Order: sequence, then C-alpha cells, then structure tokens
Amino acid sequence: MSDAGDKPAGGGGGGGGGPALPDVGALMAELSRLQYDAERLTADGSAGGGMVVVTVNGKTEVIKVKIEREVVDPDEVQMLEDLVRAATNAAIRNVQEKMRGEVARLAAGFGLPPGLLGG
Repeated sequence: MSDAGDKPAGGGGGGGGGPALPDVGALMAELSRLQYDAERLTADGSAGGGMVVVTVNGKTEVIKVKIEREVVDPDEVQMLEDLVRAATNAAIRNVQEKMRGEVARLAAGFGLPPGLLGG
C-alpha cells in the first residue's frame, strides 16, 4: 500500500502554480537591441561652467570633446587636464544613468524585478 495518492497535485516542477516566466527569446532580442542602441545613446558632461564639454555614448566611448578657447593656457595645462577629466567622468555617470533607466524599463516590461538585469 502506497501513500503516493495522498500527495497534492501540481507539487512538482512542471505545474502551473508558479509565476509566469518571461519569453526568454523576446528578452534576449530586446537585450541585443539595447546593446545596439547603446552606441546611439549619448550624454554630456561639463566642467568649468561649460568651458569643457565631453560627450560619451552608451558604450562609454568618448565621441566628442569641446574646449572653449579661454581655458587653453600653456601655463595652466594641469587645470585643463582637470577640467577634461571632470567633464569626462560626469558624462560617463550621465550615460550610465540613462542606460540604467533603459534596462529598468526593459525589465519592467517583462515583469522582472528591478535590478535583475543589472540596471
């Protein structure tokens, strides 16, 4: 005499009692699109009241540097270097924040918990 019949139905791993999983194929396609779009996503960072502006893309590649003539002084190279560094770091922070927003939007669209995709 076995008590196997006493167990509730659906207790195994294949039942329909748990939360629905996202369509993995669609999720992968969206992640690929997000990586592709990262090259087109840009953000600026500035320093010195806008005297130095750096633009980076979503892959954190510097794509543009703008330096106002007034801050180019051969006797103040260290200051210019500091401004470029500060503007670059600000641009990277800004584009990373944009990317986190895109990843969070993607995760929410698939019903995934915040932060699951690294956003």
